[in-house]
Amino acid sequence: MLRAMYSGISGMKNFQIKLDVIGNNIANVNTYGFKKGRTTFKDMVSQQISGASSATATRGGTNPKQVGLGSQLATIDTIHTQGSLQTTGRPLDLSISGDGFFVLLNGAQTVFTRAGNFYLDVNGDLVNADGLFVREVGGGRINIPNTAKSFSIGSDGTVTYIDAAGTLQPAGQITIAKFDNPEGLEKAGSNLFIETSNSGAPAYGTAGGANGEGTIVAGTLEMSNVDLSEEFTEMIVAQRGFQANTRIITTSDEILQELVNLKR
Repeated sequence: MLRAMYSGISGMKNFQIKLDVIGNNIANVNTYGFKKGRTTFKDMVSQQISGASSATATRGGTNPKQVGLGSQLATIDTIHTQGSLQTTGRPLDLSISGDGFFVLLNGAQTVFTRAGNFYLDVNGDLVNADGLFVREVGGGRINIPNTAKSFSIGSDGTVTYIDAAGTLQPAGQITIAKFDNPEGLEKAGSNLFIETSNSGAPAYGTAGGANGEGTIVAGTLEMSNVDLSEEFTEMIVAQRGFQANTRIITTSDEILQELVNLKR
């Protein structure tokens, strides 16, 4: 009876976390480059009532008797499936069709993102919305002079511009990073990911490379991979699961009340 009550509490806690993850997914349904989360559970330790016994010449074997003590959180996964590409027509809006990540320089720290809404600062450096520099293949910045008449970004990330004299000039090539285990990356906020011990070290390359980095599609942005219909369905499942666990606690409480009332 008390075991059932504590099992219900563990289930309520887990479904609260599941609802938190679902709420974050829905809040970021229109966040460029966002990767949705997924919550999974696993059963908690089971209390042994009696163990299994082997068969003998005169009697068959018996199975173990165990009572489960609830559930616990197993994983909160980041699902790195490709989001749909939205056409914007803006030349500095970039998306990656593939598994790679844009590389940004945050001071001495290197961070990664799938959000390709980039801008030019006052010096002509290519930056993201927070002013982090887009990393060039050589490790530096990509600069388009303010005197440039026009510029373009190719599918391999090569940035070129037309200078004041009308000559085509190279500005650099955008670095693309690839990870052995992208699900091991840690979300750092602001559409950024950082390397962890389980993601593996980034393999730096270029778009269209031999390591499957993917290609750059200029004039588009990658939308969030959140599916609203799936999230609302999971929300209903989590809500009903939470309600069912509250019923376990209520029923256990009623039985305890009956026991207390035996002595009047």
